[in-house]
Amino acid sequence: MPEDSCPKKRTSQRVDRIAGIGFARFLKLLHSMSKEGLISLSVGEPDFGTASPVCEAAAQAASEGWTKYTPSNGFPELREAIARDLKKRHGLDYDPETEIIVTVGVSQAMDLGFRALLDPGDEVITPDPHYICYPPNITLAEGVTVRVPTYPSDSYALEPDEMEKAITPRTKVLLFGNPANPTGALMEKDVLEGVARIAEKHDLVVIADEIYNTFTYNAKFTSFPTLPGMKERTLLLDGFSKRYGMPGWRIGYAAGPKDIIGAMLEMMQHTMLCPPNATQWAALAALNMDDDADFAKVLEHYDRRRTLLYTELNRIGLTTPEPKGAFYIFPDVSVTGMNSETFVEKLLLEEKVMCLPGDSFGNQGKNHIRICYATPYEGIKEALVRIENFVNRYRK
Repeated sequence: MPEDSCPKKRTSQRVDRIAGIGFARFLKLLHSMSKEGLISLSVGEPDFGTASPVCEAAAQAASEGWTKYTPSNGFPELREAIARDLKKRHGLDYDPETEIIVTVGVSQAMDLGFRALLDPGDEVITPDPHYICYPPNITLAEGVTVRVPTYPSDSYALEPDEMEKAITPRTKVLLFGNPANPTGALMEKDVLEGVARIAEKHDLVVIADEIYNTFTYNAKFTSFPTLPGMKERTLLLDGFSKRYGMPGWRIGYAAGPKDIIGAMLEMMQHTMLCPPNATQWAALAALNMDDDADFAKVLEHYDRRRTLLYTELNRIGLTTPEPKGAFYIFPDVSVTGMNSETFVEKLLLEEKVMCLPGDSFGNQGKNHIRICYATPYEGIKEALVRIENFVNRYRK
């Protein structure tokens, strides 16, 4: 190579566009520390384990030789069970052959959905704060993220009229999580009806990320595609990580119009090829369990933790609206004079309590932190003691 020439950059510009998004620095710091006395309120995974029948089904499948490739859209038995579950929970009718695809977690369903729908420069409108992976996945699909601010004074409720103001000729998709990560906000039916009106008026596709739909507290959940005219223009994302305590199993699905699901399948067979074999049998076992009573008890525990955090954080001075769903709360830490990243780092180093910085979840997360309450009650109580000591030490 000539001495005066520069070596070619080997990585792509799309990687540059997502580099630095996230909280990898804080997780690296967390893993470098002694685990003694550490309380993590960071990772969004349930603290109840996967049920024994689910694990046993996977082990049995593997022992019986179910270790080969499967259909790219998942075993028909699992797709049929998903269709039955959607009918049972939401009254929705999906054809398991053409309108459901099983994926490697909801993350892959989201990735395939964006790539199936977006051409370069197409815009996706989403509330802010939002799940951290939305903008990077949109970018990787060569789309553009358009954020609509939501505010703690409104409990992070989306205002459909504000969403409509953001629409341009390049708008293709409306995207939201319901209930929402990181705020725990629940979109009520009247808000969803406003989104539906906009989607129909402007001929838009809606991606409804409903992975937390079973985690709601004193509020009624409405699945977006149940609204009149919305099933044919909605890509519904759901999975097994939260409801069944299966985050590491990496199994999810998308349900939607057959042209969108068909496009996702075209890409699935050339990328991931198929979902993991034994994991699909585990997911089928999860759907076949009669565990509603057990989950109701789990939800009672989560509600108790939620109430404790909501009450105590506001008393301490870290103001927050009441979350109505998921298992997150999103307090404002401005009382300390710190930004979110400084607060999270100092709290971890000084009090051994790990949260996540709010600005990782969008512009509206500035001076906020995300607390995950998928942690035993006593651990949350101790964490609150340490957080109060920390806040009192730095209160402005």
